[in-house]
Amino acid sequence: MATLINGSKVASEIKEEVSEEILQFEKKNGLKPGLAVILVGENPASKIYVSSKGRACEQVGIHSETIKMDDTVSTIDILMEIEKLNKRPDIHGILVQLPLPPQVDVRIVLESINPEKDVDGFHPMNMGSLVAKQDFLVPATPAGIMEMLKRYEVPMRGKDVTVVGHSEIVGKPMSLLFLNEWATPTICHVETSDLKSHTKDADILVVAAGVPYLIKEDMVKEGAVVIDVGINRITKDKASPELLEWRAEDFDKKGGTLIGDVDFINVEPKASYITPVPGGVGPMTIAMLLSNTLKLARKAIRKEKEMKECLGEFKGMSKDEIINTYDDMVEKLFARVNEMQDQIDKMQKEKGGNGKPAKVDVKKMEEMITAGK
Repeated sequence: MATLINGSKVASEIKEEVSEEILQFEKKNGLKPGLAVILVGENPASKIYVSSKGRACEQVGIHSETIKMDDTVSTIDILMEIEKLNKRPDIHGILVQLPLPPQVDVRIVLESINPEKDVDGFHPMNMGSLVAKQDFLVPATPAGIMEMLKRYEVPMRGKDVTVVGHSEIVGKPMSLLFLNEWATPTICHVETSDLKSHTKDADILVVAAGVPYLIKEDMVKEGAVVIDVGINRITKDKASPELLEWRAEDFDKKGGTLIGDVDFINVEPKASYITPVPGGVGPMTIAMLLSNTLKLARKAIRKEKEMKECLGEFKGMSKDEIINTYDDMVEKLFARVNEMQDQIDKMQKEKGGNGKPAKVDVKKMEEMITAGK
């Protein structure tokens, strides 16, 4: 019998933590973190999701705005709204609710968001930072999955992980996060010829394909950790006899029920840990969005402080003095770069009889690097 990973419980804990941190942030900086959401059209699911985000923001103390636009808008119309938000100092996070109408170029829209306000973490610069393990913002759903695994103390180092689904929203960033934890990820997608051969030996299985009943009992290793990201609405006519019995109340009152991509009833007895649907990954997405908004607000304040400190060095100087000081700083920087290049050239050119590089003056290199900080 598997341990259920209760996403709703973890999400509530995160919201409480974020709420406390926002109180301290507001007390220290005199403003609240700000999140702006652009909602295009009348998609029912999008409207419900955006409304949920707004309520969650209010609960934790984040200033939230929703910019509603007609579904006939052009790419340019959306870009103009994003540019306004990019320039507003009280808005720290920007989110464009997907999907967008077919006439809108989604790639151009997402790339127009200032990477420093990209709360979803979808901008190419943020994705690149994730690859390079630099300071990065993780998309909310993969971040939520990692947070659940860590809070349930699921070991990842050295584990074989299979991620089913290779989207930019879940699959690709998920695999990079597992790599950063020293796991060994495999990514499967719609063109994977033998899915079972990749899932049956996985220690951790993450499924985000949007296909109900995709993962059957015989596709899962005994004792595996199963994370089900899928959300599929099943009506009575498409439900199995087991599901009809298990979710009888849902079918009677709502005419349908929500299930994931995993055959939960039959897979759960084999797993060591498993997320339910609903109540698993879903609640974590909004919780991590709130956390990301706070992170962006902190970064914005830190950057503003650094800019003021930098400008303070030029206070009281004339225009010519500022130019001369700047030129001097650049000259010294290039001098340090040239010295370091000389050391690198020495390492490449001077070789001993055994073919190994000659020794480099490490102390000299460290002094130059320290001087550049």
